[in-house]
Amino acid sequence: MKEHVREFFRVGPARQDHIVGIRCAASVGLPLLALLAMDCFDLMVFAAFGAFTGIYGRGEPHGARLRHQAEFGVLMLLVMLAGALTAAADAGPWGIVIGTTVVAGLLSLAVNYFGLRPAGVIFFTFGYAAIGSIQPTPPLWQAMLTGLVSVLLAMLIGVSSRLVPSWRTSMAPPPKRVLTPDHWREFRVEAAANAVAALAAGTIATIVGLGHNYWAMVAAVAPIAGPSLAQRIKKGVHRILGTFAGVVAAGLLLAPHPAPWALVLMVIVLQFAAEMFVLRHYALALIFITPLALIMTELAAPTNPQELMVDRALQTAIGALVGISLVYLMHQRTLREKNRRRFLKSRGGNPGQD
Repeated sequence: MKEHVREFFRVGPARQDHIVGIRCAASVGLPLLALLAMDCFDLMVFAAFGAFTGIYGRGEPHGARLRHQAEFGVLMLLVMLAGALTAAADAGPWGIVIGTTVVAGLLSLAVNYFGLRPAGVIFFTFGYAAIGSIQPTPPLWQAMLTGLVSVLLAMLIGVSSRLVPSWRTSMAPPPKRVLTPDHWREFRVEAAANAVAALAAGTIATIVGLGHNYWAMVAAVAPIAGPSLAQRIKKGVHRILGTFAGVVAAGLLLAPHPAPWALVLMVIVLQFAAEMFVLRHYALALIFITPLALIMTELAAPTNPQELMVDRALQTAIGALVGISLVYLMHQRTLREKNRRRFLKSRGGNPGQD
């Protein structure tokens, strides 16, 4: 127990995170500043989700980064389109739950097929559900054009370091992956887990009656992608504690009721800070990610900041606990299956048959 406590307060070493932070801050900042100048606040959420393209291919050579960012960009544009159509249909909280469940399952398969990193479907579930909850909706062509321009800008920034000869890396595409039936079996299990996590968390959050039920679904899928049970549970715990601290930070930032231009500058700084720590200490990064998400929500659809923060904290706790419970049950099932196979093998039986 002491070791886990010590581990929580340990921050990993820096790995030129400031370079990634600058790229991501520029990817989100430039389109937001342009939209601010045009007084188009309703389009900012589409620009922000398109800018998430810059997060992918973090430490990869230029060619692999460009390929993976393009793959993410296409998937995110499809998710934004689905979210915008859901919002236009005014599907309501239960429609958001069902749609997010489908997105979590399908996009999990796509993320694993393309080998995208960071792994998981957290950006896609957040993107679909947040956009699907916006009322009133901006014109669809404007929303999608904004998302597309933001994606392309992030990709351009991602390869811009090739202008410096000493920073150039290979433009070769990533090596072709050979996917075996075992890989696809793992992909299907993870996709099902993401869908179940989103559905369970969304159902609980909607029944409880708090607003912004999608934050529970986003928190629930966060722990699913991980190399081990300990890492997944750690991510869920970090999600809860980091969000609680981030809600306090958001309260301090929003208390003076800053002007829109100040909110946009906050988003840029918070995006940079989040990328500085997201690989080094997840809970610490969430202290910046949480107010970033809340400010983006406030820009898209202004509401009561106090209610927004309470919803974020409680819904995140609900979702993270659902995700942690699910990964624990999955681990127990895997152990039982391994023990069964080991027993059958010791008896000379076929582990694949009962």
